[in-house]
Amino acid sequence: MKEDAWYPEGKRDWFILKQLVTKDFKLKYRRSALGVAWSVLNPLLMMLVMAAVFGSFMRYSDDSIGNYAVYLILGNTAFQLMSDSTSQGMTSIIGASSLLKKVKIDRYVFPIQKVLFAGVNYAFSLIAIALVMLVERVPLTPYALFLPVALALLLIFCAGLALLLAAASVFFRDVIHLWSVVLTAWTYATPLFYPYSILPGWMQTLEGFNPMYLYVTFIRDALLWQTAPSASLVLRCVICSVVSLAIGWLVFRKNEHKFILYI
Repeated sequence: MKEDAWYPEGKRDWFILKQLVTKDFKLKYRRSALGVAWSVLNPLLMMLVMAAVFGSFMRYSDDSIGNYAVYLILGNTAFQLMSDSTSQGMTSIIGASSLLKKVKIDRYVFPIQKVLFAGVNYAFSLIAIALVMLVERVPLTPYALFLPVALALLLIFCAGLALLLAAASVFFRDVIHLWSVVLTAWTYATPLFYPYSILPGWMQTLEGFNPMYLYVTFIRDALLWQTAPSASLVLRCVICSVVSLAIGWLVFRKNEHKFILYI
């Protein structure tokens, strides 16, 4: 006997994920003259603004930065991926309340879909990264093959956070407002537009426990500094991803049966 008259459960969830990602993609660029080009232009414009503001005194402050424009865009796009996926994933259950009250759907689909959608947007931002690297004459080397590994680990980390935040926001709406404050603090606490070396010793120690610093460094190793990430860095990234997903999944699954009472 079939699990579902429409689709087996696993295929059904994957089909729904694809449909939701496609719907979000169409809605985001609906009535936009440039459409998907904004996914390329946005990181470029942000990089130009920040380079104009910080470039004059950051460019020569530390040799470890390398090419400042590439340093900047790699950090900003990676952090934006995390910010978008967690912020959207956090409100995904609340936003899908009308659908969840009418149709039986695995609830985890909604936060995971937001993470995948953010990943699709990041894929377009890779065009902007490639353009900046081309203009700045930063060559693409075989070490760039580490990039998919870094992105996969980052997406897993984001999925765990999105699941955790989605569950928390159903019961405590204040989480939605608090998370924006956390993201702002996290942005400035991560060396995105300034070098790691200017931090005091105690903050450098804390950066070793900052997941976004680890993922950004992984990406910069592969594309900017053109070297293989250290085994220690890869291991710490894997641990952050696994722990995030495990906690997010456990909290989400433990509480999802009560969502219907609060949405």
